[in-house]
Amino acid sequence: MKTILIHPGYCLPIVHYACIAQADTVIFEALDNYQKQSYRSRTKIATASGMLQLTIPIKHNRGAKSHQLTFEVKLENKFHWQRDHWRSLKVAYQTSPFFEYYEDTFEPLFTTVYDTLIAFNLACHECIMECLQLEKEGIYTEEYFRNPSPPITNLRHLITSKKEPDYMLPEYHQLFHDKHGYLPNLSILDLLFNEGPNALTYLENVDLSNVLP
Repeated sequence: MKTILIHPGYCLPIVHYACIAQADTVIFEALDNYQKQSYRSRTKIATASGMLQLTIPIKHNRGAKSHQLTFEVKLENKFHWQRDHWRSLKVAYQTSPFFEYYEDTFEPLFTTVYDTLIAFNLACHECIMECLQLEKEGIYTEEYFRNPSPPITNLRHLITSKKEPDYMLPEYHQLFHDKHGYLPNLSILDLLFNEGPNALTYLENVDLSNVLP
């Protein structure tokens, strides 16, 4: 799997970063139509009460076009969503083994004002890659292809959060396992805060045979 085409998203699920870790080149889709109820604007974390979904509010398109391109989508910053999301992350993970280790890296994401969804998502991605110590510069699409040709592996389907299949990811230690059991394919943040520097080894060893199209 040398070159993958994947959507940027909000602190994407673990399976996305397993694919990124095992790829040589990463191409980010920037010219698709924005779709709701996807990991473009939501992420899932583990809390003492169970799985919690964090959703970014966006400004609704009131213009003539029926669809917005993903790179055009603007954030609705009149809501204090960044403050609320950071509070949720701190409450959920402040007792995890590595939250304090990464806290100073991620906190600025939730105190800096971003205008567009893609700018925020790519800032999240840069922080995650820094924490994973992965050096792979993302390339962005300049044209939309419905059916990309080899050697590109099309992984854009992973962005859908509805009726997500079981990717059979190996289990790792989770903070609230004793209360809720193992919660699969959460945000990459869950893996980082629980496994720390071991996260990259985990990602590099994920079997992706049931993920690839």
